Amino acid sequence: MSQENLSPDLDPRFVFDYRAYDDLGPGQRWSTWLDVEPLSRGPEPRPDWVVTSQGAVDTELGILKTGKEADVFLLDRTDPHDPAQSVVMAAKRYRAPEHRTFHRAASYTEGRSMKRSRDERAVKRKSTFGREVAAGEWAVSEWSALNRCWELGLPVPYPVQVEGTEILMEWITVDGETAPRLAQTRPEPALLASYFDQLREAMATLVQAGLVHGDLSPYNILAAGERLVVIDLPQLVDLVGNAQGFDFLLRDCTNVCTWFVRRGLEVDPQELFGELMAHAF
Repeated sequence: MSQENLSPDLDPRFVFDYRAYDDLGPGQRWSTWLDVEPLSRGPEPRPDWVVTSQGAVDTELGILKTGKEADVFLLDRTDPHDPAQSVVMAAKRYRAPEHRTFHRAASYTEGRSMKRSRDERAVKRKSTFGREVAAGEWAVSEWSALNRCWELGLPVPYPVQVEGTEILMEWITVDGETAPRLAQTRPEPALLASYFDQLREAMATLVQAGLVHGDLSPYNILAAGERLVVIDLPQLVDLVGNAQGFDFLLRDCTNVCTWFVRRGLEVDPQELFGELMAHAF
C-alpha cells in the first residue's frame, strides 16, 4: 500500500510495502543462497555480480558439460523485481551414487580424514550410504579447494555456494560464450608463451602452499581470452601429506608440457618440475 493511499486512521509506522512474486515455473526454484550456512557461501569480499536477494529465482538453462563424476549446468539467478540482480552461473552437480564411480578416490584422498569415523568406514566398504557420503565429500573437497585457491589469488572460478552435491560457481566466458578448454585452442606464439607463464606461476603458487592440482591437463584449463582459468579441483592433493604428491606433481608437469610442445613451445617437464620443487622447499 502506498503512503498516499493510507487512511488517516492508520499509523504509518505499522504500514509496509510489499511486492508479490509469481509462482515458479518448470525448471525453477527459489534462490538457495539463504538456505545454506555462511561457511557454505563464497569468500569475502564477494564480486559485485553475486546475487544475494531473497526474492531471486534460479532457472535451469541447460547442461553445459557432462563428466564421469559430475555434470555442469547453466543456472540463471535473477530477482524478477530487481533485474540488476541477475547472473548466470555454472552449477556443478556430483552424480547420484548409482550413476558414478570413485575409482580414483583412494590415491587422491590419502592423507585426508573425515569428521565422522562412521562415514569413513562406510566409504571404505563402498556401501550405498558410503557412496552417498563420498559424493558429498567430493563436492565439499572441490568447494574447499576453490575457496583456498581463490584466496591464494589463483585463476579459478569464484565459488558462490555449496549445498549437498551442488556447487555454484562463476561461469567463465569469452564474448558471452563459454570459454573453450585450452586443448581446443591454437594460440599464436606470443599468447602460447603467455599461457605457459601463467600456468607455471599458478603451479608455483600451489606448490608454495603445499598443494598440487593432481589432475592438471589442457582439458581442465579454460582459455578465457588472454588469461587461463583452472577448473576441476576436487582431487587437490597435499604435496607432502600424500605419499604420491610428488608423482602427481610430475604428472601435472608432463601433461601440460606435452601439450605446449605439440603447439610449438620448447618446454621441458623435468625442468618445470625442478623449478617447482625449488618453490616447495
